[in-house]
Amino acid sequence: MTSIISRALDRGLELNERLALAVGNGFDWLFRRDELVKSGRTDYEIIYVGDLMSVRYYGPPEEKEIQLANGEMMRVVRKQHAVPLVLVPPLGVTTETFDLMPNRSLARFMAASGFKTYLIDWGKPQKRHSHLGLKDYADVMMGQALEKVRKHSGVTQVSLMGWCMGGLLSLMHAGLKKNSNIRNIAIVASPIDLRSGGMVAGVAQALNTPAKLIRKFTDFRLHSVAPEKMHAPAWMTTLAFKLTDPVGSVTTYWDLVTRLWDREFVESHSTTSDYLNNMLVYPAGVVQDMLVSVAVDNKLSTGEIPVGERVSKFKNISASLLAFAGEKDVLVSVSMARRIMDLVNMEDKHFEVAPGGHMGVILGSSAQRVVWAKTAAWLVSRSKLTVAAKAKSPTKTIVKVKAKATSKTATKSRQSSNT
Repeated sequence: MTSIISRALDRGLELNERLALAVGNGFDWLFRRDELVKSGRTDYEIIYVGDLMSVRYYGPPEEKEIQLANGEMMRVVRKQHAVPLVLVPPLGVTTETFDLMPNRSLARFMAASGFKTYLIDWGKPQKRHSHLGLKDYADVMMGQALEKVRKHSGVTQVSLMGWCMGGLLSLMHAGLKKNSNIRNIAIVASPIDLRSGGMVAGVAQALNTPAKLIRKFTDFRLHSVAPEKMHAPAWMTTLAFKLTDPVGSVTTYWDLVTRLWDREFVESHSTTSDYLNNMLVYPAGVVQDMLVSVAVDNKLSTGEIPVGERVSKFKNISASLLAFAGEKDVLVSVSMARRIMDLVNMEDKHFEVAPGGHMGVILGSSAQRVVWAKTAAWLVSRSKLTVAAKAKSPTKTIVKVKAKATSKTATKSRQSSNT
């Protein structure tokens, strides 16, 4: 009887403690949300600032070890690998994609793994940027970004790692001409064959028939529409992403209610929600190019796609290739992503199916152990300099941002002033 009473008292104390924690966390969630959002906390230097696009450099963390999402500690590698790594995020999302939380930051993980880590910040497009198309991103801005990386690092060869459209932009740029200076490419959940299943394929197939009829019986062409007239607000990007998993969007709030006492969970939930609720505008010019060349004509599946007046040919790519697909990705199916293996000629290519959906495969609980760690290990042996790989001496840093020393609001303000 005494043990039963003791256990009941212990349980009561535990419930009271959880209730107190839940009240405190709930207050912060309602009135001090910025205290819970932990994204964008990794220090970086801004090495280039353009009208829209900028480039960041993430140096090795100051700590001897960094904590990972599963609680384990990872030793920081001080001796950097020769070939720098450039992270290429998709359009329509913020840079927090690769710096979501201190223990879930791809940029920090790769910098700690010994890579000179750079990130292309595509900026926050406005209506005046509606005219920007694939040529501007895959050719012009990508070219400018890699030029700045080469000057800053002092090395001509680079490795690229892109998620979703970030992977497509990396492939398109590399395929514009035979370029041995792009040493390695890692892509994650990048859609190649839009007739191979998945939600994206369903949308593409729905557009295909009416688009062909319009072409055949009318003079209307999508590219004849002024991009400014197709400008859509950023909230539409957020809505479209959430509609890919409407049930999940609701159940996450139920998870929050049931685990409101867990500060770490509340911070993770708040940070992820802030990321999803603050997506960016897709420039209408890119939407036009993607609808015509990718959704309707399925050009990517042929290995050739127009990029302005030029054509990007995947057979031109000489870089080593590592490609991942999410096993539960409803947007980009495994077969849709695997098609890239048939379109490139290099011998050093590898495809792997990883746990998670479209977002989980790059940001989920298994991403560090599978996609991040395997990419880092794959890059190590492929990041030694070859002949004539050195560039000019490194340039001086333009702006240094001490992200972890500022609040999220201050950090965002400083970042936006530089983009």
